[in-house]
Amino acid sequence: MIEVITVDAFHPYPPVVTAATKPFWEALAEGRFVTTRGVAGGVPVFPPRAFDKHTWSRDIEWTELSGRGVLYSLTAVHAAPAVFAHEVPYAVCIVDLDEGVRLATRFLGDVTTPLDTPIELVAVRYANAVTYAARPVVGADG
Repeated sequence: MIEVITVDAFHPYPPVVTAATKPFWEALAEGRFVTTRGVAGGVPVFPPRAFDKHTWSRDIEWTELSGRGVLYSLTAVHAAPAVFAHEVPYAVCIVDLDEGVRLATRFLGDVTTPLDTPIELVAVRYANAVTYAARPVVGADG
């Protein structure tokens, strides 16, 4: 389970929910970070897909991830698309989750956070959507 935090605002660019990703977004709203993996190999992939990107098999299953990992890369955005201009500067990052998945997301922390700092994912509930972000683990001395 990951924490669900609430933001009292509308997300300016809510994610597109498809038949293939609907289970992900529903789980995220419940505080679970899930993705798909091939049944044969068991290697998780993100974003979730209707096939195993390693074998091209459509024999996949959903699996829950811990939402914990380490900070791989971090930057501040100062020149943003118009829809996000009111939020600059904001931080985005790449994280390596403990299960081997690498993903990019918004970072809820100081842009000077050292690389390899332990992170955790959180679900971010807006008035019109649920997304996710990463933040440093409280007490991490990265």
